Amino acid sequence: MVLTEWIREELQDVPQDVVSSSYKCFGIADSRDLANPAPSDLVRLAGLLLASLTAWYLGCFASALVPKEAITASIANLQDIGKKPVLRAPVPKRQKCDHWSPCSPGNYAYRILSGGGKEKLAKICFEDELLVSEEKGNVGRGINIAIVNYKTGKVTSAKFFDMWEGDHSGEMVTFIKNAPEGSLLLMVTHDDGSTRLKNDAKKLVEELGSKEIWNMKFRSSWAFIAAKGFKLPDNIQKEKINHSDKKNNRYGGWPAEIQIEGCIPRNLI
Repeated sequence: MVLTEWIREELQDVPQDVVSSSYKCFGIADSRDLANPAPSDLVRLAGLLLASLTAWYLGCFASALVPKEAITASIANLQDIGKKPVLRAPVPKRQKCDHWSPCSPGNYAYRILSGGGKEKLAKICFEDELLVSEEKGNVGRGINIAIVNYKTGKVTSAKFFDMWEGDHSGEMVTFIKNAPEGSLLLMVTHDDGSTRLKNDAKKLVEELGSKEIWNMKFRSSWAFIAAKGFKLPDNIQKEKINHSDKKNNRYGGWPAEIQIEGCIPRNLI
C-alpha cells in the first residue's frame, strides 16, 4: 500500500492525458485498480511510473532546448520536400556597345545603327561610348559622321550633314579630307542621305572602301565604317544598306533601320 500511495502522489504532477494513456499501455484500465494491487500490478505500476516520468521530463527538456524558430523552420523544410526547384537563367552581362558577345582583349568594339522613321534617330557607338546619338544632341537628318583616333580610341570630331535641305555635300567632303591619317570614320544615315549628295562626295567615300555609296536612294538606310591611312580586316562588317520600298517599309515612308557591329584589332598600325 505504501508503494501504491507513493505512486499516486508521484503521478499527481504528471499530465492526466499522459497518465491515462500509460494506464492503457500497461494493461491498467483505471487508477482505481491501484487500490488492491496484485504483485504483477506492482511491476506494471513501477514501469508505468518510470515511463510516464521519463516521457514527461524528456518532453519538457526538449521543449526548453529547441528554439521555436528552429521547429518552425523544420516544418517549413518538410513542406518544401517534393516541390520542383525553380531554375532561373543568370542575367546576361552587358557588353560594350550592346554586343551579344564581348570583343577579345586588344580589340575595339563598334556598333553603327541607322535611323528608323522620324522618331528613331541614328546612333554611333565606339568602345561603349555614344559618339553620335539623340542623348548627345548631335544627330540629325542626312549623313552623320564620327572621326576616331585609331591609336587612342577617342573621338576627335562628330557632325551631321543635311542632304535634304541646303548645300552640305561640299562641307562633308571637307570634313572627311580633314580627318588625319590613322583615323576611323564611322558614317550612318538618318532620314534622307542622298538627295543633295554630290558625285565628288560619293567618289571620296568610295575611295575609303564603300561599295554601296553609288547605290544610295531617297531615304535609304546606310551604315559604313572606314579607315584612313590603313586597312581594316576583311572579316568584319563594314557596310550595309536598306532601300526604301513602300510595300516593305517598316515605318511608312521609311525602311527599317539597319546596323553593323564588330571588333577592330588595335594593332593594325
